[in-house]
Amino acid sequence: MANNLRRIAPFGELTRFEPFRNLDEIFNSFRMMPSMGNMDMVEPRIKIDVNETDDAYVVKADAPGVSKEDIHVSVEGNQVTIEFEIKKESEEKEEGKVIRTERYVGKQSRSFSLAQDVDESKAEARYADGVLQLTLPKKPGSSRKMLSVS
Repeated sequence: MANNLRRIAPFGELTRFEPFRNLDEIFNSFRMMPSMGNMDMVEPRIKIDVNETDDAYVVKADAPGVSKEDIHVSVEGNQVTIEFEIKKESEEKEEGKVIRTERYVGKQSRSFSLAQDVDESKAEARYADGVLQLTLPKKPGSSRKMLSVS
């Protein structure tokens, strides 16, 4: 008589540790970012440059495609916050018929601290050609003091 019995180990898969066995499946199931074809719809991060002179900070922030009315800047002490409201819309037509429409509306903000307090009464903001430029004069009498560690 033939022996048709099979030995089953119900916990066999759990006892065998193969961490890299299904890495492709793991990463494909967790889509952190849209596919490369849709990168233009990904929320951009505000990129800034900060330069310091003896009496002021000059900040340049990239804001392409943002209208001046949708830019908000606040300064409190040495803390600076830049906020944009971004509105983007694209539409594809084929023979006069709309075949695809995509919209993106969102806010971007970036906060950072400067080494000295800013004189808010003399601060200026200008926006041209997709670049926001802030001139932030240093508050007189608010110098940084370096302490020696004993």
